[in-house]
Amino acid sequence: MKLKTSLCGSIAALALMAGMAHADGKVTVITSFPDSMTGPIEKAFEAANPGYDLEVLNKSTSSAVKFLEETTGSNTSDVFWASAPDAFEVLKSEKLLTKIEPKSEGIPDKIGTYPMNDPDGTYFGFAASGYGIMWNERYIKANNLEPAKEWSDLAKPEYYGHVGISSPSRSGTTHLTVETLLQGDGWEKGWSEWKWMAGNFATVTERSFGVPDGVNTGNFGFGIVIDFFGFSSRASGFPVDFVYPTVTALVPANVGVITNAPNHDGAVAFVEFLLSLEGQKVLFEPEIMRLPVNPAAYADAPEGFPNPFEDSSIGAAVKFDVDVSGKRYNLVNSLFDVMITYRLDDLRAAVRAVQLAEEKHTAGDNAEAKAMIAEARALIDATPVDDAQSLDPEFNAIFTAKREKETDEIGERQAEVESRWDATIVENYRKAKELADKAAAM
Repeated sequence: MKLKTSLCGSIAALALMAGMAHADGKVTVITSFPDSMTGPIEKAFEAANPGYDLEVLNKSTSSAVKFLEETTGSNTSDVFWASAPDAFEVLKSEKLLTKIEPKSEGIPDKIGTYPMNDPDGTYFGFAASGYGIMWNERYIKANNLEPAKEWSDLAKPEYYGHVGISSPSRSGTTHLTVETLLQGDGWEKGWSEWKWMAGNFATVTERSFGVPDGVNTGNFGFGIVIDFFGFSSRASGFPVDFVYPTVTALVPANVGVITNAPNHDGAVAFVEFLLSLEGQKVLFEPEIMRLPVNPAAYADAPEGFPNPFEDSSIGAAVKFDVDVSGKRYNLVNSLFDVMITYRLDDLRAAVRAVQLAEEKHTAGDNAEAKAMIAEARALIDATPVDDAQSLDPEFNAIFTAKREKETDEIGERQAEVESRWDATIVENYRKAKELADKAAAM
């Protein structure tokens, strides 16, 4: 009788252990967020859910999307966690995210004018993100510069060589910043502003983290960043500050469960933790400093921390359209790289020549020089794709490559179009510099 009871108890224990092994265990998260952010959240999640072990794999947003596309037949990942809503739209359209109904309380349907969650339940906003400018206080004092508080400030001649950014093809958050300006100011004006700012770039970094690092260390004075880079650097003691320009967007950073996740229950548990009040408060850790999406969390916010539920001006100028952004995602990245990243030296030379010519002719009393400078500016402004074409599905279908460097392989048709753009752009920048140099010499 004792043997039978013992045997039954052992079987029950084994069954319980098997059930726990199925329900708990490793949860694999693919994310573009830095270790400084994922570390505290991983620790808090595992403390609240001791049966789970979070494994974080860090990849840039574009490479993460590519990885999930390539491994869909034998998926080993449970969660996709990133800032860029258009990347989630890409994965959703390819049926790589699964619908869930996580438990959460107190989170509104919108942040500003932007929907908090995917209406189909495939991804959920866990933090809000805005885009703007950070600067190093010691650097700008040493270089006798004022803080740049609007995008147009960064295009002024005094900021030449003082600005850093990452490429939108390497950083989902930079892509959102680029697209925000294109939507907020319009396609043509937006690209013009990006090129005149780019003329002042000191560098285009390999990863988005390289921009705040460069500002923190004083390698350059100003960085175009997502807000939490500025807030977390300041909270960590660096002599930096951050501002939201008028033309910016406030959109959710998201999390979603991957289709055929090996640990579906663990993935849902992680999403629910991020949306819980306990998880929301972890966002105030000095290494993170992100905007929670639950208004109740702000009762514990650090002094001076922005609250988008009380300050409605943050992101109010731009009603960001994620559908537009998603449809032309690769096109915008290609245009930025061909016009700016891969031709940065040519663009800087042309912009600097115009700056010096305008400095020489501030009075504007030389009509011939004025006309030359205007022509040079128009050549730099010229963009090989107009707004209507940017929304053409057939044209956008040409741009399929999610590359991170110029030497990455792309399709024959995309290579042909980009080569044609490049030839025109190189000639435009060359001629603009020539005209500006002539004007300056008058």
